[in-house]
Amino acid sequence: MALKIALAGNPNCGKTTLFNGLTGSNQFVGNWPGVTVEKKEGRLKGRKDVTVIDLPGIYSLSPYTLEEVVARNYLLRERPDVIINIIDGTNLERNLYLSTQLLELGIPVVMAVNMADILEKNGDQIHIGKLEEKLGCRVAEISALKGTGIQKAAELAIAAAGGKKPPVVHTFGAEAEYALKEAEGRIGSLVPEEQKRFYAVKLLERDDKIGEQLQQQLEVEDLISGLEKALEDDVESILTNERYVYISSIIKECCTKGKRQAVSVSDQIDKIVTNRILALPIFAVVMGLVYYISVTTIGGWGTNWVNDGVFGEGWHLFGIEGIFVPGIPVLAEAGLQAIGCAEWLQGLVLDGIIGGVGAVLGFVPQMLVLFMFLAFLEACGYMARVAFIMDRIFRKFGLSGKSFIPMLIGTGCGVPGIMASRTIENDRDRKMTIMTTTFIPCGAKLPIIALIAGAFFHNSWWVAFSAFFVGIAAVICSGILLKKTRMFAGDPAPFVMELPAYHMPTLGNVLRSMWERGYSFIKKAGTIILLSAIVLWFLQGFGWVDGAFGMLEEEQLDHSILAAIGNVIAPIFAPLGWGDWKMAVAAVTGLIAKENVVTTFGILFGFGEVAEDGAEIWSILSASMTSVAAYSFLVFNLLCAPCFAAMGAIKREMNNAKWFWFAVGYQTILAYLASLCIYQLGSLFTTGAFGVGTAAAVLIAAMFFYLLVRPRREYGSRAVNVRGMAK
Repeated sequence: MALKIALAGNPNCGKTTLFNGLTGSNQFVGNWPGVTVEKKEGRLKGRKDVTVIDLPGIYSLSPYTLEEVVARNYLLRERPDVIINIIDGTNLERNLYLSTQLLELGIPVVMAVNMADILEKNGDQIHIGKLEEKLGCRVAEISALKGTGIQKAAELAIAAAGGKKPPVVHTFGAEAEYALKEAEGRIGSLVPEEQKRFYAVKLLERDDKIGEQLQQQLEVEDLISGLEKALEDDVESILTNERYVYISSIIKECCTKGKRQAVSVSDQIDKIVTNRILALPIFAVVMGLVYYISVTTIGGWGTNWVNDGVFGEGWHLFGIEGIFVPGIPVLAEAGLQAIGCAEWLQGLVLDGIIGGVGAVLGFVPQMLVLFMFLAFLEACGYMARVAFIMDRIFRKFGLSGKSFIPMLIGTGCGVPGIMASRTIENDRDRKMTIMTTTFIPCGAKLPIIALIAGAFFHNSWWVAFSAFFVGIAAVICSGILLKKTRMFAGDPAPFVMELPAYHMPTLGNVLRSMWERGYSFIKKAGTIILLSAIVLWFLQGFGWVDGAFGMLEEEQLDHSILAAIGNVIAPIFAPLGWGDWKMAVAAVTGLIAKENVVTTFGILFGFGEVAEDGAEIWSILSASMTSVAAYSFLVFNLLCAPCFAAMGAIKREMNNAKWFWFAVGYQTILAYLASLCIYQLGSLFTTGAFGVGTAAAVLIAAMFFYLLVRPRREYGSRAVNVRGMAK
């Protein structure tokens, strides 16, 4: 049976970096049983018999958030062999609060003091021997970022696993200890001996869920009232205060502070990047630069090379005079003809599979560059500041800064972004976040952005840049509108977030994060998109001509099954400027997977027509779709209901069919109205034409503006009971 090591620690303490360092590529991801919280496990490098479990980042073992419930249930029910408690060495007081609770679980604990490199740089020193004596467990100094000391921490954990019950080094005051001993006696044999102290503490804290774990309600109210009367405070505050007294004694005896600057480098940087006036312009410049490099320069060059070379005619090795390497379509066509392959099978392989999937894979270079920049900004600590910056804006419009965290995560994929909303305690804020998270462009929407930018706007970087801020504008406007309804009325929940110190991320961690996101996209291209491409090829390649069903010629595309379906739904999108059946089909197939929009273009127009320079696709589409209509098409696909996978995540998180359909309906209607206004008003300014559609767009825009500026209606006050606040 594999030895289990659980990693526990506060958010932003370096726990995930340590997990990656200990397991490398030996990781697998799932969900905790019965809960849609991501569960990471991995095999320790060089030890197949040792499993490492990455618990959610938590501040305590009190059941106030889903993460705390999951972590506590795992530790109490699964009973790992040992816990590695990662603590941020630069902020011991806050981190040790969780440590004192973990030491009461009766599970061997090894303390990993992270950020040893920063401590050394600051001249701070932690006396490991004294710290081990005060905590009653082994301690290792590590730098998870640089990988130093992590092997020692793993070895200490393996040595501690299966050992004796750790001694209870920390004791509360006499009155509290008396109450705890009495509570332990009343627990009796309901739990193992080594867990009694933890359960006793939780009973005194009036933990609502502890009775479920004990499967029996124990009466300890007399002990609680006696303790509160003796110390003239509520019992939770009494125990919390005594924990911090103990922590203060540890810091006093075990830490030596070095001489340091009055203002740290991180604080100096934050004076600029979180400045009330400069913060947003800096954020806009940073994101503009990221999209410029990702879409126009480096990423654009890579995409051109893949589209024109790998999935095009081919490319020259070692310059223009070098060896010419044919592209995949050329090689595949020659091979299929050489073996005498049937014409229909050639069409399936060349136009369906290579043309459809290749149209999507052609944008992988742009996505990898974007993911690399986002990984760097997250790892260095800047994205945490962005959440802080956006809280100041979101709060004015009825949203919490916590809502921006799922949106940041959703830039890679909407599914984990939606799942990240569970960290928001307030139910109405959480539902609103679920409904708006997918407005921010995810990785799957980048090919659509790049396609429209290349085909209609000469590959301009501002198209991708504007797409990101269209998403933010949709979130803000939704916050204003929804907060004025009874369903979402009320002040947003407080936003508390730790801002980690700035640091230079390691190349390995940035590349690993980039590859994880990129691989997920490539894997989808080889499964869902491949299947969709085959189905789309069949639907557009077969139809009825002169009453006979069969395979169609290229000029007979309007007689295909796909055209018949498209012509039914196309009138719905005509007011948006793209009523051609091909555009309508492309938008609808995006509901399966957003990449399918580009796949549909690749199949319907041939891969050559969706080359990055956009010249050929422009010549085909310009007759039926103007630049304004193209941007309307882009906005609709950015804001409408997400892919099936993300919709499934919305359904699971909402846990209510009515709320799910409300969310999907709201997203789709908002997308339609926004696209309608963009096309109709944009056409008015570019051509001067004023018709029924333009009048409707003006009326909708006026009503929307009225709803935005209308004062919020008060629905009555409600009492809020805040528990677990440390004094």
